[in-house]
Amino acid sequence: MTLHAAAHLHPHLVVAPVRRRTFGSFVEHMARCVHTGVFEPGHPSADADGLRTDVLELVRELGVSSVRYPGGNFVSGYRWEDGVGPLEDRPVRRDLAWHSTEPNTFGLDEFMTWCDAADVEPMYAVNLGTRGTQEALDVLEYANGEVGTDLADHRALNGHPEPYDVRMWCLGNEMDGPWQLGHVPARDYGVLAAETARAMRRADPDLELVACGSSHSAMPTFGSWEQAVLEAGYDAIDMLSAHVYYRQEGEDRASYLASADDMDAYIDAVVATSDHVRALKGDDKHVMISFDEWNVVAARGDSGTEPSGDDWPVAPRFAESTYSAQDAVVVGSLLISLLRHTDRVASASQAQLVNVLAPIRTEPGGRAWRQSIFHPFALTSRHARGQVLQLDIDSPTTPTRKYGDSAVLDAVATWDADGGALTVFAVNRSADDVVDLGVPLLAFGNGTPLTVIEAALLNEKDPDVVNTAGRPDRVVPRAFEDVHLEDARLSASLPPISWAMIRLERRG
Repeated sequence: MTLHAAAHLHPHLVVAPVRRRTFGSFVEHMARCVHTGVFEPGHPSADADGLRTDVLELVRELGVSSVRYPGGNFVSGYRWEDGVGPLEDRPVRRDLAWHSTEPNTFGLDEFMTWCDAADVEPMYAVNLGTRGTQEALDVLEYANGEVGTDLADHRALNGHPEPYDVRMWCLGNEMDGPWQLGHVPARDYGVLAAETARAMRRADPDLELVACGSSHSAMPTFGSWEQAVLEAGYDAIDMLSAHVYYRQEGEDRASYLASADDMDAYIDAVVATSDHVRALKGDDKHVMISFDEWNVVAARGDSGTEPSGDDWPVAPRFAESTYSAQDAVVVGSLLISLLRHTDRVASASQAQLVNVLAPIRTEPGGRAWRQSIFHPFALTSRHARGQVLQLDIDSPTTPTRKYGDSAVLDAVATWDADGGALTVFAVNRSADDVVDLGVPLLAFGNGTPLTVIEAALLNEKDPDVVNTAGRPDRVVPRAFEDVHLEDARLSASLPPISWAMIRLERRG
């Protein structure tokens, strides 16, 4: 069956600019993300700092803008001092978050060296679980202080005389979760986060500080947690975090394909709560959202289990989802949601970057390859430019078990007026039907018509096929042939469970 949908847009009707920080990622000391992921001394591709250069090449291709580090749950029991200084002096410790052993051979200095090599902006999380304000001030001094004070001098002695100038700082992680070391009620966390934020601003008033929102929107305290944290420290913070992971539950493919509906509702709810507190306080500032953990989890699971009991391994193999073509389509739709909310989502981090629920996979001593979800992220990061446009979508709906009726078509468009470039990102969320999409473009006239310069489609007849080390290019975007431009109207025929990118430019 063929369904018909339309997307109406105008270059003057904009949401807000595309934010490069939308395309962030996350590196946590969890499983094999760091060790044998980004860092593997002795690997054939490793540089003098032990960084895997094959992974670095893929990170640059992925188009990652910023990276959150070192956690995640890991940070709530982490002593940042353990990861700096001579390797032979660094202690080996148990990581209670992931029931692992942490050798501390990769820490803050190594991370900053990696950020320089990957050309990404660092986003650093401080431990407000088992530690507090003083430790946050200490790591801030070590990272950003000018030489002449104790901890800045230690950084210089460790081979890094220039300040790192880290701008974004997370005030703990998921402190609403009972699983988190140091979990406290909302009011207690809000006061601690606000006190820490105000103290950090005494050292540097221009920091961008992220307080913990809810771990996900299904938490029993969702909403009330955000309100309490904001009431305690609205003036002291810039962003509130949001976290979400989606997976297909059983045979419910329709709800999984509609996951972006839930992300839209999540963002709208946090914005409403934030603006309610803003009104109560009479503040001019808008607190933004840092969606600093988001991704999909493959239904098929991974190749290992989280350690337990007497087993405390280094870099255990678990949470390594192998992603399908369908997973890539859902990731593409979640990126559409984040772009659609660019007026309030100031930063986002796909979790995680390597091996753990990741677009990049590696084998110890072996190769690195792109998972299916790598591709919509890379193309969206590369080509979303200028302003995000408001879209009026006219689409048939399909029933879902979790979200009710969901539009079959989801889409967003970006417009770079200076370059005369329009990019449309679209998803067909139907598992069975083709969607014929029409986009009128008369408003983009100005004498020089737009021309389609590139069209890419990610779609497989079997939506469950995956990339592997042996077949790393089984799922890749291909040229989208069924795209036409005639009489200032773009048309495209989207097959079931597909993600597409269509780029147009003024030529001549």
